[in-house]
Amino acid sequence: MVYFVGAGPGDKELITIKGQKILAEADCIIYAGSLVNPELLEYAKADCILKDSASMTLEEVIEIIVENEKNGHMTARLHTGDPAIYGAIKEQIDIVEEKGIEFKVIPGVSSFSGAAAAMGVEYTLPGVSQTVILTRLEGRTPVPEKEKMTELAKIQASMAIFLSSGMLPELSKQLIEGGYPKETPAAIVYKATWPDEKIVITTVEELPEAGEQSDISRTALILVGNFLGGEYERSMLYHPEFTHGYRQGNSAGGND
Repeated sequence: MVYFVGAGPGDKELITIKGQKILAEADCIIYAGSLVNPELLEYAKADCILKDSASMTLEEVIEIIVENEKNGHMTARLHTGDPAIYGAIKEQIDIVEEKGIEFKVIPGVSSFSGAAAAMGVEYTLPGVSQTVILTRLEGRTPVPEKEKMTELAKIQASMAIFLSSGMLPELSKQLIEGGYPKETPAAIVYKATWPDEKIVITTVEELPEAGEQSDISRTALILVGNFLGGEYERSMLYHPEFTHGYRQGNSAGGND
């Protein structure tokens, strides 16, 4: 069996309980050494074989998994954040299935959740935005034409932008061209939930300068949107006049 495990955003305690159990039971852990907090490997048993995939190709990773299967060993493929977001697990799963190897995916806490928690913000504020866009700026990896940053910016929803902290001038340019006002709040969140976490508050227009001044060009998530501001409407869920399946609203108002 091979398990694709989400490592979480950084803090070793933010892996799921199930993910931690898999790491403790695995005979071999293949981990993304350039991204995964090495402290997570402390959960491994003493005789577990550790393989850093940072310099490996897909074929080399699969070779290790196949060898483990031949020897009756359990493999944990440890990905940063949640494997379903920029984890490149689909191509691994397809090959594993072709070879008749059983697999399971263990979800993890994504960095976009870790960044929001670190800042104490909510992406889906009433009256501000009820949509969250997870995306990236086009670089060596292209994006579909309809998903260009200028197109997505037209919505002016809450946005978490991955893998783009090294292209802040172009990112700022495209966000503004797409429709975000220059003064729209933005944040650069470097290594969210790690001990050396760093948060830079800025605007869409000043993203390039903020990145340069803070010397951040990698391992950072860019957050954009008015959810980072201070204005929003009260949620109806806990409003005293709001009726739902568990509470009868008070039309005259009153305390929550």
